[in-house]
Amino acid sequence: MLPKDPMMLLSYVNTQLRDHYPSLQEFCAAEAAEEQSIREKLSLIDYEYDAELNKFV
Repeated sequence: MLPKDPMMLLSYVNTQLRDHYPSLQEFCAAEAAEEQSIREKLSLIDYEYDAELNKFV
């Protein structure tokens, strides 16, 4: 289960991307998470996914 708090979600997702997954799509598939939902939650705190860096910035 993913954290509901956007700041905690940011930390969790970026750590997982850094340590385990080469893309957000692969993370979402492995976690059974909706990519659009993650993007929307993190956009609330002004973060967007950067595919080149493979993290939310």
